Amino acid sequence: MKEIDINFTDFKIGNAHKDKGLTGITVIYSEEGMKAGLNIAGGGPASRETALLNELSVADKIHAVVLGGGSAFGLGAADGVMSYLSERGYGLDTGFAKVPLVVQSDIYDLEIGSPVAYPTAKLAYNCCVEAKKDFDEKILPTQGSVGAGTGATVGKLYGPDRMMKSGLGIYAAQVGDLKMGCIIVVNAFGDINDFPSGKLLAGLLNEDKTKVISTRQEILDGKSFQMPIENTNTTIGCIITNGKFSKRELNKIAQMGQDGYALAISPIHTTVDGDSLYVVSDCSVESNLDIAGTLASYVVAKAITRAAINAESLNGVPSFKDLNNGNNI
Repeated sequence: MKEIDINFTDFKIGNAHKDKGLTGITVIYSEEGMKAGLNIAGGGPASRETALLNELSVADKIHAVVLGGGSAFGLGAADGVMSYLSERGYGLDTGFAKVPLVVQSDIYDLEIGSPVAYPTAKLAYNCCVEAKKDFDEKILPTQGSVGAGTGATVGKLYGPDRMMKSGLGIYAAQVGDLKMGCIIVVNAFGDINDFPSGKLLAGLLNEDKTKVISTRQEILDGKSFQMPIENTNTTIGCIITNGKFSKRELNKIAQMGQDGYALAISPIHTTVDGDSLYVVSDCSVESNLDIAGTLASYVVAKAITRAAINAESLNGVPSFKDLNNGNNI
């Protein structure tokens, strides 16, 4: 296995954000369409058109995955992606019109910036324009407190006062001819651990706000706390691969990829998390399903680690860099 760049397909990847509202959007799109799968392991995801990825759905391909902030308020951003693709003649040909198929999942980031700020269709449209430009100029997408990760935070056990900044992470690797990468936005109730060392990187702060303490241990020690409002935490991501798989197999890879959440986030899949993971493919390389699923969980865990170490402090919420004097792991 070797680490590679995320830009190994013709899929375009873009980030856009709002500085004042501390929210943003990340778009992965393909003009010609891409096979896709999805696994939802959380209790309350904010999502749009995800039924397209059900094995019983007749849709063979989709055209874009949108990861956004703003909770359910931000789901209208997909309209901008649809407009961008439609204007250029891309979409499912229904005989009367070409309809771009766009799926979306959002995090809840209303507590860090503005509760009335969320990604718009205009922001998403411009994101697609920039993604195409970056693709043509071979510019890799950035990570950290950018795109849909702009308002991402972790470690919510004792409320916003002791949480830390997270963000968007990217990691890609190759085994043989199979390539796989992950773009993930970590907005979890729990903490982010380095994979594979297990070192705490970001999450629940101690009372002095000088170091990270274990959310899991606080719970197991029986400490008194009040669970945050339901459905205010979500880790959402998209795996990109060149493996040739059916929709059913891609759904299985998404399920196995969720194991990467458990490798790098603790605790995970709680009742207050809305965890969703997409998988998209250009289906250009024959591959083994179990190898792909194993690689999926690996790149997911590594991307989650990247989300922590690349995050920047925003609005007074400290990041890994703040607690480590700007140093890396």
